[in-house]
Amino acid sequence: MAYIHQLKEWPDFRWDEAQLLPLLARVRHQQGHLLGQMEGLGFQLRGEANLASLTSEVIGSSAIEGEKLNVDEVRSSIARRLGITHAGMIPANRHVEGVVEMMLDATRKFDEALTAERLFSWHAALFPSGRSGIRRITTGAWRTGEDGPMQVVSGGMGREKIHFEAPDAVFLDEEVSRFLKWFQENETIDPVFKAGIAHFWFVTIHPFEDGNGRIARAIAELALARADGVADRFYSMSTQIEKDRKQYYDSLESSQRGGIDITLWLEWFLDCLERALEHAQISLRGVVRKARTWERINQDGPVNERQHAVINRLLDGFEGKLSTSKYAKLANCSPDTALRDINDLLARGLMLREAGGGRSTGYRLAELIVERARKES
Repeated sequence: MAYIHQLKEWPDFRWDEAQLLPLLARVRHQQGHLLGQMEGLGFQLRGEANLASLTSEVIGSSAIEGEKLNVDEVRSSIARRLGITHAGMIPANRHVEGVVEMMLDATRKFDEALTAERLFSWHAALFPSGRSGIRRITTGAWRTGEDGPMQVVSGGMGREKIHFEAPDAVFLDEEVSRFLKWFQENETIDPVFKAGIAHFWFVTIHPFEDGNGRIARAIAELALARADGVADRFYSMSTQIEKDRKQYYDSLESSQRGGIDITLWLEWFLDCLERALEHAQISLRGVVRKARTWERINQDGPVNERQHAVINRLLDGFEGKLSTSKYAKLANCSPDTALRDINDLLARGLMLREAGGGRSTGYRLAELIVERARKES
């Protein structure tokens, strides 16, 4: 059986709207509901929700490819670029900076044209050293046919599974030009449908030597940002795809050999997006709970900027024990200043001292503050 890109109807995709419209309606309703809730949160909390979603998106998209990025580096890189003050901000390596650069370009500039030059810049950002692992690759240009057919695989070394073969390299200029023309000019398709089709179409073409999946998901995020009409992201599609990675690849693979009809792929895409939006509602409750916690904290007067930054980090799920030295590092202050801040929080009942003494002394937020906020959110 021929691959979908080998069919004479390619790329005139077909799908069963009657089958998909109920699911699309649910997704659109959830998108609108979520955006409405976010509008009511206030600027600072929306910024924190945006930071959390973008961090999850970057981490998730790389994890799908079996690559684990440092969460703190990703969060710090995004926060710096968005102008968000964040405790414990650390330098990020070139690779992390490149992945973040691509995702922010896709989502913050969603209304700008998607061109070959823009795709080349994304690809170059993904591979700043010109290497994928230890292998040297061509960056900022379409793949060549020197290494034979481009096979789309998943799984670790020795456990690779071939899902399909992409079009021959000699057809890439024509294939990509046709894709970009459709993406920019076709306004008759619902933007959410368009995100799913664009994702599938770009992965099928697979125009680069590496990084095609991450770029396809960035293109889908760009299309979803257009669908939402806002640059801020409050849900992460890639995080949900990573949870359902096997089904993701199975759905892509089956649609490559099922004729020109991609109903099953779009159904999977919409279903995955619906789950991502449902998860975002859970995250939103966490954001609201955080707001309630701050209301409790500020009842007896506001904390200083250093204390605010460190408490925020604790509320975001700080791992390990908070010591004076860790506080000083998170707040970028001296140990003496950190101890004064901690003693003030202890006196106000906002923080508790854990068992131990001396340099091993640890601190945590008072449960009463957090538990009250949880009940009220």
